[in-house]
Amino acid sequence: MTEDAAEDHAQDRWNAVDHYIDDLLVPEDDALTSALSASEAAGLPAISVAPNQGKLLHLLARIQGARTALEIGTLGGYSTIWLARALPADGRLISIEYDPAHADVARANLARAGCEKVAEVRTGAALDLLPRLAAEPGAGPFDLVFIDADKANNARYVEWALRLTRPGSVIVVDNVVRGGRVVDASADDPATNGTREMYRLVSEEPRLDATVVQTVGTKGWDGLLVARVVS
Repeated sequence: MTEDAAEDHAQDRWNAVDHYIDDLLVPEDDALTSALSASEAAGLPAISVAPNQGKLLHLLARIQGARTALEIGTLGGYSTIWLARALPADGRLISIEYDPAHADVARANLARAGCEKVAEVRTGAALDLLPRLAAEPGAGPFDLVFIDADKANNARYVEWALRLTRPGSVIVVDNVVRGGRVVDASADDPATNGTREMYRLVSEEPRLDATVVQTVGTKGWDGLLVARVVS
């Protein structure tokens, strides 16, 4: 078997296992399925979290007992719906999306899912909006922060997440393995370098206790960083 064929075989198995998990533990949901369909119809990139990863975010928020959440990177609102559903009826989720067209799709998807009273999508560059959010009365601290935006700025997003949380809050960062490129010395792209900078920041930050779980599945080989704010 050639290397390419072996990779294709591995991906097929990963896909099959994800589908098996989803069939048993993440049943079909009209609002979530419609969110993905609407995102595809609008031409958004197919980079939403996988269903089992969305369920993981949902469970992390519920285990945390989160009442407030911040998401950096909305896309079409698929992960936003998962998070919003984990919050109480009087909870609050603020999601930041750079692209106005993506934000419009996300707002429609959230309304279709009945989450518009909990979840708010703000449009603009996160590094412009986060300082305004920090200065906004009553905006924080957030119980959970999910970071899934441009990877070059991952370290800056974690720094802002620390400003906008409290001891006991949870910070989750997506796509932190990048197909193994984080340990590939020849990989010198902005996303990989930004992710490495985020690792260094987290490893040296005494206020964070963190680990990373590598994942394989329909989204390929990647991983999630999960951190708890300890002080």
